[in-house]
Amino acid sequence: MRKGFGILQALLVIVLVSGILVIAMKYATVSVKQTADIYVKEASELFMDSAVELTLLAISGYDRNVSNDCLKEVHVISSDKRFTADINITKYFLYKDYNLTNCSRVQKIQTEDSHGMVMLEISVKTDPTNPKNKGKDIRLTRRTLQRP
Repeated sequence: MRKGFGILQALLVIVLVSGILVIAMKYATVSVKQTADIYVKEASELFMDSAVELTLLAISGYDRNVSNDCLKEVHVISSDKRFTADINITKYFLYKDYNLTNCSRVQKIQTEDSHGMVMLEISVKTDPTNPKNKGKDIRLTRRTLQRP
């Protein structure tokens, strides 16, 4: 009777240890997938910051005197084609004495300290067909107030 009882104990220990190992392997693969997702998300957030800076540069370089109009949107594609950004310039906050007649997005303000600020709506999305994105389809949006 003692030999049979020892075999049952050994089988029970083996089943428990194998169950713990299966659970550990499951969580290890989940963490690897989560790390890859976080990497792509962080890279897209960094690209979003760069797209905002590029938009501010485009606004600064836009010649409003030629068309008496304002820049309304900017489209940016990353150099490795992993991300695309669509930036919509929703409002220009200009001091009440500044005149820009053909731009419907101008908001007249009373304080000269806030003159030149712009409100941007940024939408960044990944290209899931790019092999560096590993099939991840991430879309980030942000609304921000910036001074060019």
